[in-house]
Amino acid sequence: MLSAWLNAAVITVGNGANPSLSAAVHQARAGDTVLVIPGTYKEAAIIIDKPLTLLGQNHPVIDGMNKGHILDIRADSVTVKGFHLRNVQQSYTKDFAAIHLFKCSHFVIEDNVLRNSFFGILIERSKRGYVRNNDILGEAVTEQSSGNGIHGWHSSFLFIENNHVERMRDGIYFEFVKNSVIKGNKSRHNVRYGLHFMFSNDDRYEANTFEKNGAGVAVMFSNRISMIKNRFRLNWGSASYGLLLKEIYDATIKDNLFYKNTIGVNADGANRIEFSGNRFDNNGWAIRFLGACYGNKIIGNNFVYNALDISYTGSINGNVFDRNFWSKYSGYDLDKNGIGDVPYRPVKLFSYIVHKTPETIILLRSLFVDIINFSEKVSPILTPDNLKDNQPLMKPVTENAES
Repeated sequence: MLSAWLNAAVITVGNGANPSLSAAVHQARAGDTVLVIPGTYKEAAIIIDKPLTLLGQNHPVIDGMNKGHILDIRADSVTVKGFHLRNVQQSYTKDFAAIHLFKCSHFVIEDNVLRNSFFGILIERSKRGYVRNNDILGEAVTEQSSGNGIHGWHSSFLFIENNHVERMRDGIYFEFVKNSVIKGNKSRHNVRYGLHFMFSNDDRYEANTFEKNGAGVAVMFSNRISMIKNRFRLNWGSASYGLLLKEIYDATIKDNLFYKNTIGVNADGANRIEFSGNRFDNNGWAIRFLGACYGNKIIGNNFVYNALDISYTGSINGNVFDRNFWSKYSGYDLDKNGIGDVPYRPVKLFSYIVHKTPETIILLRSLFVDIINFSEKVSPILTPDNLKDNQPLMKPVTENAES
């Protein structure tokens, strides 16, 4: 293999040289570079079954003509860089993609532009690869007729970095993907989720923006997840949220911004999660805890100008709230130590009423709501007696989340 790399050649496609990318790939030997000069190449189902570098000069167009995959990679150590790929076949039975990788390792997919692709980049049973600096724009209208921007399945050690994904079904989708990093991506205007992952453990999501998606981000049936310095913005709708947590254990959610989402975090079966350094700003609900949420620590966060800070079902609280800043806190600090002298109860009776009868949300700013919330504060009956922040902060926590 070393001798093959030492004798690597450059094969040019276009401008009087090889007219066909498929022919050049077939001609190439392991370790060669296929250089494609500017132009439009109408080709599909290009199978790459040897280690190669495919390099586009000024983003030559490869038009798949709506005929299956465009690039079908089945070898290790393949690089695809600098192409404009468009027109992938839509199917209700097969997941056709602009770039499909199957049982590959040590691959690099970077600096590509994808347009009108059913699936953008589809990674199956692969490991140790980079997908970075790609621009993916779909034409998704419904979930049923669209695919995902970057889709990982049964893979590991993937690094998904600095990609821009819009108007797909899910911007980024992981299923059975472990030990991977999603960092610095922008996922916006997708029909369903900006990021959707299931059964994927030991992953890290950092400094991404998830904005104006159908339902924000969904984390389901996964363990040991870190979500740090992400921005969940403007995911707004009747059933939308910034972040959904469903059956997730042992996670870190730190230094994130949740801004103007219907629900900042919707937690159901979420346990042993540490929330710290987050800013919940102008959401409908900041955090809504549904059933079976225990052992969570909500410490050192900022809750500012949310319609409802915390919603909680059940009469027993198994979580810790401590040293958070609450913009609705009206207590005092006589000893001037920066901590309120009176505990803060973030769960209001009105949140219980809205949970039972959603239509009552129209009463949110009424005097009636103020009266029932005050009565519950004086004599708690429905809200858990121990669900309170005993050390509410008088000033916001210093934030690391980007606005």
